[in-house]
Amino acid sequence: MEKGEVAPDNRLTDNSLVHSPQCVRSGAIFIIDKASLKKGLVRKTWKILNSDDDAQFLLKQKKNLNHYRPDIVHETLRAILDSPLNKAGMVAAIYVRTDEGLLFEVKPHVRIPRTCKRFCGVIMELLQKSSVRSKDTNEVLLRVLEKPVTRHLPENSHIVGLSYSSKKLVDIENYVSVMSDSVSPVYVVGAMVNGNVKDDYMHDYIAVSNYPLSARYSLGLICEALEQKWNIF
Repeated sequence: MEKGEVAPDNRLTDNSLVHSPQCVRSGAIFIIDKASLKKGLVRKTWKILNSDDDAQFLLKQKKNLNHYRPDIVHETLRAILDSPLNKAGMVAAIYVRTDEGLLFEVKPHVRIPRTCKRFCGVIMELLQKSSVRSKDTNEVLLRVLEKPVTRHLPENSHIVGLSYSSKKLVDIENYVSVMSDSVSPVYVVGAMVNGNVKDDYMHDYIAVSNYPLSARYSLGLICEALEQKWNIF
């Protein structure tokens, strides 16, 4: 296990947060919406179901395999957590909302497991205990939150949803560069195969490409644009 990685057996370690540059008032906040993290009882064992390992089990129950893709949220979290933006301490918060309505927080300074299987083990522990703690400090690193997600956002939040279906196509570097540093930027992306995130609580709803992109790639573009804006290299 790498230093700072979340372990599925509740033996967690954490890294120190890097202080934000003084010229920037607040870091970015990310919301990963409609994450597929459904649990099921397979061979007398509770687990997070996925379309690869549990395909036969799911098809017998006439389930849509596209609705069982924990790998999408795993890859999306890794894209944020491994980014220079996060390593520079400029990710203020990360929230995940599942397709079943559960809301939880992932601390930006934690390292999630590198494999999806071990990540699902951590999520099962979160579902069972409502939190996952650091072994060394007992700090809560993942925790279930009360809904809605907006109650956990700063008052000066500017919430931006990303969707290929949006009619507002933007150059993401230009879009990010002109946003005032006096607001807390919040970016919402869906972690599902098909569909859109609801825009009823967003201030803007944009597309970053003429082509459908994965959640991981979309947030990678956001992180890179913010890194350029805030001179993080």
